[in-house]
Amino acid sequence: MVSFFFTLFFFLFIHGSSAVDTISANFTLSGDQTITSAGGTFEMGFFKPGPSSNFYIGMWYKQLSKTILWVANRDKPVNDKNTSVLKISNGNLILLDGKNQTPVWSTGLNSSVSSLKAVLQDDGNLVLRVSNDSNVLWQSFDHPGNTWLPGVKIRLDRLTGKTQRLISWKNPEDPSPGLFSLELDKSTAYKILWNGSNEYWSSGPWNPQTQIFDSVPEMRLNYIYNFSFFSNATESYFTYSIYSNLTVSRFVMDVSGQIKQFTWIDNTKQWNLFWSQPRQQCQVYRYCGSFGICSEKSQPFCRCPQGFRPKSQKDWDLNDYSAGCVRRTELQCSNGDINKFLPLLDMKLADESELLTRTSLSICASACQGNCSCVAYAHNEGLNQCLVWSKDVLNLQKLEEDNNEGNTFYLRLAASDIPKGPSGNSKSNKAMIFGAVIGSLGVIVLVLLVVILVLRYRRRKRMGGENSDGTLAAFSYRELQNATKNFSEKLGGGGFGSVFKGALPDSSDIAVKRLEGISQGEKQFRTEVVTIGTIQHVNLVRLRGFCSEGNKKLLVYDYMPNGSLDSHLFLNQNEEKIVLEWKLRYQIALGTARGLAYLHDECRDCIIHCDIKPENILLDSQFCPKVADFGLAKLVGRDFSRVLTTMRGTRGYLAPEWISGVAITAKADVYSFGMMLLEIVSGRRNTEQSENEKVKFFPSWAATILTKDGNIRLLLDPRLEGNDVVDIEELMRACKVACWCIQDEESHRPTMSQVVQILEGVLEVNLPPFPRSIQALVDTNEDVVFFTESSSSSSHTSSQKQSHSSSSSSKKSTNNNSSA
Repeated sequence: MVSFFFTLFFFLFIHGSSAVDTISANFTLSGDQTITSAGGTFEMGFFKPGPSSNFYIGMWYKQLSKTILWVANRDKPVNDKNTSVLKISNGNLILLDGKNQTPVWSTGLNSSVSSLKAVLQDDGNLVLRVSNDSNVLWQSFDHPGNTWLPGVKIRLDRLTGKTQRLISWKNPEDPSPGLFSLELDKSTAYKILWNGSNEYWSSGPWNPQTQIFDSVPEMRLNYIYNFSFFSNATESYFTYSIYSNLTVSRFVMDVSGQIKQFTWIDNTKQWNLFWSQPRQQCQVYRYCGSFGICSEKSQPFCRCPQGFRPKSQKDWDLNDYSAGCVRRTELQCSNGDINKFLPLLDMKLADESELLTRTSLSICASACQGNCSCVAYAHNEGLNQCLVWSKDVLNLQKLEEDNNEGNTFYLRLAASDIPKGPSGNSKSNKAMIFGAVIGSLGVIVLVLLVVILVLRYRRRKRMGGENSDGTLAAFSYRELQNATKNFSEKLGGGGFGSVFKGALPDSSDIAVKRLEGISQGEKQFRTEVVTIGTIQHVNLVRLRGFCSEGNKKLLVYDYMPNGSLDSHLFLNQNEEKIVLEWKLRYQIALGTARGLAYLHDECRDCIIHCDIKPENILLDSQFCPKVADFGLAKLVGRDFSRVLTTMRGTRGYLAPEWISGVAITAKADVYSFGMMLLEIVSGRRNTEQSENEKVKFFPSWAATILTKDGNIRLLLDPRLEGNDVVDIEELMRACKVACWCIQDEESHRPTMSQVVQILEGVLEVNLPPFPRSIQALVDTNEDVVFFTESSSSSSHTSSQKQSHSSSSSSKKSTNNNSSA
């Protein structure tokens, strides 16, 4: 008897302690049973998304958060996991539902083989094969759901035209196929479709020379993923692998209509968004459904206009806005006075409009009012066009108030739903039409005045050396000599040359950078300067013109009267300057992030600044931040040895990859921005001398307080102490994103576009892990000593001085603590 129990115990111990990775004739899945891949990476079994009563067969990471990667029966759930079973039957892997054992899902093979087994592999692939045979009869990698794992091929069969698609879930609690999908087309480009038909994003075709997709330039800067593209007469496909076995990644066609790449951050036990497209939520086709208004500045992104309500409130609560909005009161066309028009300001106009003949706003309004099928209208003043909508209004977007592309959109409502007040009383439409007539007369007068002013402006600009069409002006050296009074008032200097203040004949102030060490030829220099001149953004210093005469190379910029950011942050006791208020600091940080995001993501070629620091952030008369010297990397050419020696940037702001010698990406700018953001918060250099003559490393203290739930106000500039207008939520947000930016691994840092969304409050950000390099310094309990001459701002002694210096090789830095 004892030997029997011992044998039984031994049998249960052996079989219970080893993970089962195979479904066979002797093992089926039911209830809470699961199978686990041999290496313990993936697990598979029944799961229930959210509070629903539906069960599905799915696969997830076993050791990570239960993120569903693949679903077998995504459009046919079962009601009871205990009576349902996944088993090998009739030459297939099949899911049977309930007591009646109704077939719900199967691998769909025409096979008579009886000795089969389904194995969950450690790459996340579920394969069906003959026992004791390596030939695969069916595999889940050929039937992806919404997740693209490394090794999966999203392919196009060129003979049949069939494509494999990544298809989003309907909503976070329903894995059934949603409206958004990703597929490969015949032009070798990946595209995102709405409802399998309307394309709203494309990767551009694969370029065999550059080994990237034409519209995804950031692939050049990737050093985590190994991409492969294959194409011949029968098939085309794209796949990827990961260089490091320590990195866990997944690529998802998200319910938001965006494709998103996530990497797992082990320190925080959370997924980190690495990359996404389209970058803006409102670029997703029909994301807010019919009559829904999308706004990048609100959460949630979608809302219904006045007089409308969500068609399905339950779906909206699950972030599924595809059903759109419906009117609270139906329109009645028996009496034209019953229906009125609600003006919606600063709108990007909806799709699928009909164009009427050139006409005025008043005639446009009357035409829509008299047509019962007309649900909305708008008037394009620049082209004098009338646009009307007779179907559902799609892709309506609210723009920022200062966006020049915004229009007024007039939406038809029942009179009872028009808001009462100055913009919505019963007389508003008549007043609006009357105002439009008066406005039209005013426009005619205004056009005549503009013509006169333009003629005078062109004449004046010709006198000042600027082209009348707004393009870059080609100045002569003598003109800039006169404008700067023979370069007499020096504003600052750096590794690329010196900057001087000047004035054009029209009395506008300029800053002239006299470049040094530029060996490019005349044609090449002009070509690259013109390219930089086309880069325009409110948070980038505008290049107005240039001079190229032999070895004399000069750039002409707008003059920034409030100088550089460092002159306002790091004040000496003798300086009588007003301390920057928190709101202004936050806006400076946000504006700088927007400028960098534009350089990284919106330009034709990604531009890496390489020297982000307060000295290179200039402030105009309204303290609007302008990133300076963003194009000088282009002018020195692409000789890499020169880049490493001349464009290393400034110690204290350098990302770890500069020191390790690996290739530099846009994430180096993200690191520098994070360091600078900490200085904006604290109002002091990150390395600050204390009473005992040692230098305290501020980022280590900031990370300690942030990760250990300390008093976040301790990080704030002491000069702002007691300031009630300091927004603690903004302060916390700024400190969090700064610590994310200075992570050691560049894959763990956000992109600048994500930084912008976090600072705007559009994206929530979790507590960051403690950077390992900083953690090492804290663990040794040593003071970190940095002596950084470039951080002394000795050349920026006045608020009226302006620095257009980029990375400076002449500024040396030393580190007296070898352990640091």
